Amino acid sequence: MNGYRRPGGAGSENGSLALVLHSHMPYVEGFGTWPFGEEWLWEAVATVYLPLLETLAGAPVTLGLTPVLCDQIETLTGPAGERFLAFMREVRAPLHAEDARGLDEGGEHAAATEVRRAAGDYAIAERTFAGLGGDLLGALSELVAGATGPELLGSAATHAILPLLATAGGRRLQIDAGLNAHERRFGHRPRGFWLPECAYEAGLEDLLSEAGTRAFCVDQTNALGLGALEQLEPVRTPAGPVAVPIDWSTVALVWDEHSGYPAHGRYRNYHGRTVHDLKPWDNYGAIYDHEAARGLAAEHARDFLSRCASRLGDYRAQRGRPGLLCCPLDTELLGHWWYEGQTWLATVLGEAEAHGVELLPLSQALERVEPVEGRELSPSSWGAPKDLTTWDSPRVAELVVAARRAELELVTATSAARGVAATDDGSPARPALERAARELLALQSSDWAFLETRELAAEYPLERARAHVRELDAALAAAVADSDAEPDPGLRNLAPELDLRPLLAP
Repeated sequence: MNGYRRPGGAGSENGSLALVLHSHMPYVEGFGTWPFGEEWLWEAVATVYLPLLETLAGAPVTLGLTPVLCDQIETLTGPAGERFLAFMREVRAPLHAEDARGLDEGGEHAAATEVRRAAGDYAIAERTFAGLGGDLLGALSELVAGATGPELLGSAATHAILPLLATAGGRRLQIDAGLNAHERRFGHRPRGFWLPECAYEAGLEDLLSEAGTRAFCVDQTNALGLGALEQLEPVRTPAGPVAVPIDWSTVALVWDEHSGYPAHGRYRNYHGRTVHDLKPWDNYGAIYDHEAARGLAAEHARDFLSRCASRLGDYRAQRGRPGLLCCPLDTELLGHWWYEGQTWLATVLGEAEAHGVELLPLSQALERVEPVEGRELSPSSWGAPKDLTTWDSPRVAELVVAARRAELELVTATSAARGVAATDDGSPARPALERAARELLALQSSDWAFLETRELAAEYPLERARAHVRELDAALAAAVADSDAEPDPGLRNLAPELDLRPLLAP
């Protein structure tokens, strides 16, 4: 347990800190291995999601678990879990041993010692996973089931950039498929919704209201200014859902790649690697000192809490009312990209009270403040430079055009099939259309454009997108031909709660 207790007094008078942990992974299970593919998932499970079970026990934070991440985690009770264990035992363990041997033979004994220590992380993950019987999703469900502890956010089915979708039906398909899967897995519809990449344009709040959403996060840094007090003021939209601005001046304390905490020289260097991509050096270039780095992470957590307390105190002093400081972070930053990130997080959770900071899940934090009315929201994202450039530019034109063309063709085909061999509720009962819809959802993932724009995964994102286009086109051809030999409607475990009716809505 992290020992968190809710503070009283000045902390709650000044407002609350809402930590939002955004957990997401593109659908890679079963789609390739090294260097790009499902080993990304195995690494995240081992270094982030399994350790998170202990770190977040009883913690009053907001945890986003995207549907597409859960689609994959859900498969770990079967063959995917066996592959994960094989990765731990047959890849990670021997590679650590081999690189440690090589470092010793080269006279780098301190580096070899660090590699052997780091191998213990994977041994712990293997034991934890085996103890769960592979049911990581069940363990996450238990984590969020109590009256205290993390609160869940819902999201779109495959993390699509909703403003880039061509039709209202396409947007509804992403939203409804994601929320339906969430409800089946966790027993309720989430009150909050994570807009993928915080990508917002006017009108999305209408669809979110239609889906029962009460709150969502937005990035208004460009519109309001970095550090503006308005960043601590939720905004009630005319449609009803409350837009919660994220405070980038707080997020940047952790996230900024040049000045954020993880850039400190004492932390483990993510980029300095051995023959088999292991990391025994720190950002200074010296041998990594794990205990010293953990101590630094605790210091940085205390600095973070002090700054949050000051930010909330300044708001209270100037506005005369409590504010809501919303700080979202990618969960994979904490343990994977920033190796010491979960030590930082555990310290934040354990010492918030001592710094006069009230930590609350997003819905509870919203109960403590009165949203402002009548403030217009600007189109935005939390990407660089706070617009949609990462996902909509000449560099990724092939991806954007393919996704929009496929969406329009699927909407047309689904509308044409309405009432023909339909189910009792009027939705098309066509396996080929279901398969085409799942291929579309996979194609719409924001990850392919992100990886391509940042040049992070060679040809993998384009290869994945092109493969989904081919399968989608084949499924649509089968649907139009009205053939008895229709494709399997499933795409591994992607979007298991798919319903085509949102495509038919006006």
